[in-house]
Amino acid sequence: MWKAYQKILKEYQKISLAEERRLIAKAQKGSEKCLEEIVLRHIGFVIFRIRRKVFPEHLKRFGEDLLSDSLPILYQKIQSYDLEYRDRRGRAKPVKFVSYIWKRIDGHIIDSLKKELAKDKKAKFEEALYADDRDE
Repeated sequence: MWKAYQKILKEYQKISLAEERRLIAKAQKGSEKCLEEIVLRHIGFVIFRIRRKVFPEHLKRFGEDLLSDSLPILYQKIQSYDLEYRDRRGRAKPVKFVSYIWKRIDGHIIDSLKKELAKDKKAKFEEALYADDRDE
C-alpha cells in the first residue's frame, strides 16, 4: 500500500532542526521549492502517525486517503509555524516541525475516520431499510 512512497521516504530523510527551520523560513517567504521539500520530508511522519492511530482493517481501506487529505494540513502548518516561538519565560525555544504538527495530524486522522465510518454505518442502515421495503 505504501510502496509508492518508499522512494520519497528514502530520498527525503530527516534533517536537523537548524536545516528544517531554514527551509521553513524560505518557504514562508515564498520559496515553492523549500515548501515542497518540507512537505516531502514529513510524509514519513504522517504515514507513521496514520499507522499508529488506525486499525489495520481501516488502514487498508482509508490509509491512502488519510495521507492525501493530510497534505494540505502540512502546507497550512508550514505557513503558521512560528520561527520566533518563545517559552513562558521569554526564552527562544525552537520546536521541531513534527512536534508542531502531530496533534493536528492525529486529530485529522480521528475526525476523518469517524466521518467515514459514520457514512458506512448510515449506508448499511439505508441498505437494510430498503431491503426490508423490497421484501414486503
